[in-house]
Amino acid sequence: MSYSMSDLLQLVVSENASDLHIRVGVPPVIRINGTLHRVEGPNLKPEDTEELMRSITTEDHIQQTREKGGADFGFAFGELARFRVSIFKEKGNFGMVMRQIPNKLLTLEQLGLPVATTHALLNRPRGLILVTGPTGSGKTTTLASMINVINETREDAHIITVEDPIEYYHNHKKALVTQREVHIDVPNFAEALRRSLRQDPDVVLVGELRDLETMEAAITAAETGHLVFATLHTTGAAKTIDRLVNVFPISQQETIRIQLSTVLQAVISQLLVPRCDKPGRVAIYEIMINTPAISALIRDNKTFRINSDIQTGAKYGMVTLDGFLIDKYQHGIIAREEVINKCQDPTTVIQKLAEWEAAQSEMAGRAQND
Repeated sequence: MSYSMSDLLQLVVSENASDLHIRVGVPPVIRINGTLHRVEGPNLKPEDTEELMRSITTEDHIQQTREKGGADFGFAFGELARFRVSIFKEKGNFGMVMRQIPNKLLTLEQLGLPVATTHALLNRPRGLILVTGPTGSGKTTTLASMINVINETREDAHIITVEDPIEYYHNHKKALVTQREVHIDVPNFAEALRRSLRQDPDVVLVGELRDLETMEAAITAAETGHLVFATLHTTGAAKTIDRLVNVFPISQQETIRIQLSTVLQAVISQLLVPRCDKPGRVAIYEIMINTPAISALIRDNKTFRINSDIQTGAKYGMVTLDGFLIDKYQHGIIAREEVINKCQDPTTVIQKLAEWEAAQSEMAGRAQND
């Protein structure tokens, strides 16, 4: 075989790629700034992918893949990087995707999050903070950076994280940190959450709200005086709240809306969009802070009106996804077509872009005449 896992992972690190794909019938593929690139070399054969997979995988995970069709775990590539590994069976052959986890935690400024607003949220004594977005949008990185801020600033905090797998390792700083991995330290998210309430936590991070049982446990933890962080694969505050409520049986949905209206502190939705000013991607955020007005909309099942409150909630630190996109375009960071492709209300956004571009053109004309 002409490929070694060590060489491939070294390539991922040196090219600052986000993912490595190992699949029969094509050469290894890496993703750089959202685009897939094939590594130069021959196509992988079934024995090649199995050999690459076995070079980093325990026999337990291989057996789990044979029995259940897949396994997920973390892998450290020396001191250079950590990877989240997903191995699976495809057409009877082994395949694998490895996502690089940056070995350095980013600051809130580097993430592009509003610092004052985010710090205020991280100092809340209790409640539920949701970070949402599609797969690969940087949710894990955002949450890890938030946990790091708490770890560095709060001497009163015992932080418990429940992850599948653990991606970022947190050392004890001012806070005390307990990190538990699903399938290794605990059987599932819901069980870990229930047990965490007996372990004197102040802050709880749930890697993902996957099912009704985990959602119920997270809401209960937030209700009983803990600050709970969690992720969902949704975009936008209204869709996130609807998704949470609709997982529950109809008979429980009114109760869940009432609970959410009181425990929800914020929804931070994010996307990663290619930059046009230099190589790389930039994070785009929508931030909803739960105010009495938004709380009433959640309770009364009027989430379709939440976006209007976000638009007028700048004084609370709120910003819409579309507003964030337009701002990045106006600063020359992302292209116009990215704004239109990623926005939630294309008609309104196109109109705002046209008005701004017309104003810019008029200013340029005046400056030329002067």
